[in-house]
Amino acid sequence: MSPDMDALANIESAVPEPGAAAADDKQPTGRLIAHSLLNTAVTGVQLPIGVYLPAIYAQQYGISLTVLGAIFLVERIWGTATDPLVGWLCDKTRSRLGRRKVWIGAGSVLFVAMNALLFFPPAGVTPAFLVAVLLVTFLSLSMIQIPYYAWSGELSGDYHERTRITAYQTIASGLALFSVLLMPTLADRFYPGDQMMKLHGMGAAIILPVIPTVLLAFWAFPDHSVATPRVKAAKVPWRQASRAVRSEKVLFRVMTADLVITFAQGLRGALFVFFVSFVVGKPEWAGGLFLFQFVIGIFAAPIWQWIARIKGKHRALIATELGQAAVNIGLVLVGAGDIPLLLALTVAQGLMQGSGNMLLRAMLADIADEYRLRTGVNRTAMLFSVFSVSGKAGVALPVGIALPLIAWFGFDPKLAANTPTALTAVALVFSLGPGLAHLIGAALVRSFDIDEDRQVKIREELAMRAAD
Repeated sequence: MSPDMDALANIESAVPEPGAAAADDKQPTGRLIAHSLLNTAVTGVQLPIGVYLPAIYAQQYGISLTVLGAIFLVERIWGTATDPLVGWLCDKTRSRLGRRKVWIGAGSVLFVAMNALLFFPPAGVTPAFLVAVLLVTFLSLSMIQIPYYAWSGELSGDYHERTRITAYQTIASGLALFSVLLMPTLADRFYPGDQMMKLHGMGAAIILPVIPTVLLAFWAFPDHSVATPRVKAAKVPWRQASRAVRSEKVLFRVMTADLVITFAQGLRGALFVFFVSFVVGKPEWAGGLFLFQFVIGIFAAPIWQWIARIKGKHRALIATELGQAAVNIGLVLVGAGDIPLLLALTVAQGLMQGSGNMLLRAMLADIADEYRLRTGVNRTAMLFSVFSVSGKAGVALPVGIALPLIAWFGFDPKLAANTPTALTAVALVFSLGPGLAHLIGAALVRSFDIDEDRQVKIREELAMRAAD
């Protein structure tokens, strides 16, 4: 064990979290639905920020694509610092509300305030304003997301039940994205060309559900960390703790897989409106097709849960990543006015949309068990925070790379007609970039070895340790 791991092992006693090992039975469906709805706040804001905000802020406030790309890249780099810090602090927190709920409650209030500024901005928005608001927005998102996913991973120790939990969360994400993305679709239909109407509609759909879904999640399940006894422990800097967690080889591969998979999704999302509007030449189809893709994804989550139950999580993940690679590479064949082929590929993409993220989160809960068995330390929130860094980087990099890249080839969304070179650049980056990323994601999880049999043995050993 490395010195960092030795230090971590002294942070807390080896007593398992009260509920983390005991909740092996199937969770009540109603309460699981209530708990999963909180995922709407976690995911509902991320695609609009990556897909619509750059285009709207460029067109309405004259901020260049290069500047916007730099802003969004810096904000996500900021997240690489805040996520591990939030995870470390969350694992160390002691309160009557428990470790998770107190952070989620505080983060939700800040999240609502920042999104009000982001989606209902004042006149004369400047790059400095956007930087400041995004900084605090992503901090508030970390305060909700990291504790929530750690809490979700502690609801059950059962291998398949964890996939069921993440499947419900994926469905909730799809419903959130449906409600948020419905707004620009309706704006295109009833208020064509009104970009601010799109922005305000998405903001309302993001902000209004936050507090009700937080209260439902708090009602649905207890935070078992309330009962965790306070233990005197050696002080370890959060950077040292984070570095130790990142040294885990299995976690690193899963985290990198999440990075490239989320990169693929973010790249596709960042260029989707530009691809449909300028390459295919059907701007009126952009919002509707993007919405349709996520509607399909809502119904696909139970299918991938079933496949994972039969084949195992990592094998199901490999299958969906190879499928998504084929679909994205197939987008090279879509040309001007080719709606039937684009529609068919959109359906295929929707059937696999989000399945990789769902399965990776379920796999991470198994990694957390193995880590706790080996080190005697519960670092669930820290593990999810490090994992979240990869996800946020995967969202940021497409905006920070793709937008300046297509701008370099001469693409300008303010022009009615772009050059063939610019349109070819948009098409190739939109299709081949995600295709290659999904292939890399499949390769990274190929050797993942925590299957159902091993996970059962890990839980049994944790239960034996708790009984000693």
